[in-house]
Amino acid sequence: MTSSGRPTALRLLRLAAYRSFYRLPFTWRKRLVRMGSTQYVIGAVTIVRDADADPPGRILLLRQPPGPGWSIPGGILNRGEHPAAGAARELAEETGIRVEPARLRPGVPNAIVHTGGRWVDMVFEVSVPADDALTIDEAEVHEAAWYPLDALPRLTRPTARLLAHYDIGPLAGQAEDD
Repeated sequence: MTSSGRPTALRLLRLAAYRSFYRLPFTWRKRLVRMGSTQYVIGAVTIVRDADADPPGRILLLRQPPGPGWSIPGGILNRGEHPAAGAARELAEETGIRVEPARLRPGVPNAIVHTGGRWVDMVFEVSVPADDALTIDEAEVHEAAWYPLDALPRLTRPTARLLAHYDIGPLAGQAEDD
């Protein structure tokens, strides 16, 4: 408002825009909001630890296409899927390891926001015996192996950055916002 108490042109324009927006049908308003909002892809990953290993322990890593580095099991959640259920599903699909979603412990932190890539990983942890047979999906996974925490192979950059949040891998202690 101006000092005389009258609305400014900008304020009137803004008021007209809001009134027009709220006259639109709900489905159109929802679409407009979604078009203007930042969108993130939501994934779920699992840090799988060897239940029988002595410290420093071992974790399960996968070599997947297209890159040469190693990563942890995970994937994109289906619409409406609970993160723990998605993590359990991806773990079973990629490795043959079947666990109930309730057995997955939320990582601390549980969500890693990768702002540069505009995706969020929900992180879970589980311990399973390494001598259980792995059944890899050869379409998604070239190789799966257990690695000691102090002798990890070359990791993919996103995996190294994610594991750094848990003080694992070459970037341990260097976790920062992605």
